[in-house]
Amino acid sequence: MKIAPNKVVVLHYAVSDSNDNLIDSSYDHQPLSVIHGTGYLIPGLENALTDKEAGEKFDVLVEADQAYGERVDGYVQTVPKALFEGIEDLHVGAQLRATTDDGEQTVIVIDVQDDEITVDGNHPLAGIDLKFDVEILEVRDATEEELAHGHVHGEGGCGSHHHDEDEVH
Repeated sequence: MKIAPNKVVVLHYAVSDSNDNLIDSSYDHQPLSVIHGTGYLIPGLENALTDKEAGEKFDVLVEADQAYGERVDGYVQTVPKALFEGIEDLHVGAQLRATTDDGEQTVIVIDVQDDEITVDGNHPLAGIDLKFDVEILEVRDATEEELAHGHVHGEGGCGSHHHDEDEVH
C-alpha cells in the first residue's frame, strides 16, 4: 500500500542539521505514527513520504522553507522586564506563551538584562536545512474515528496517545 492522504504511516526517523548534528531520533524509542496529508509533519517530509511503501528506507534533505521556514528578524524583540512580572523563572532558554497580532505564540528567552528581556518568536529550527533518515514500518488506512479526531489512536484508544513538545513535526 502506497502512502497517500488519509493513510496512517508508522515510521522511524532521525533528523540532523546540515552539519550532521543529530537533533532528534525515534530509533531509540517509539516510532512516529501520523495520518498522511493532515499537515502534522513539515511539508518537505510529508511530500517525500508520498507514494512510498512499508519497508522502504530513504534519506531526504528538507530545505528550511519546506521545514520550519526562514528566520524572521522581526520575531526577535526586546521588551521591558516589567511585562513579565509574576513569572518566576526568567532565564535564557525559557519558553513563554505570548499574545501577538497573530494570536498566541511560543517565544524563547534569548537574553535577560536588569530591566529588559529579549525574546525570539522564531521556531528553534527556523532557517535550518534538515536531513532525515526515514524507515517506513507500516502503511494502513486510517479508521473513521482517527480521521474524525485528526490523529492516530494507539491500542488503548484515544486516551493512549501523547504529544511531545520537542518532537519534530
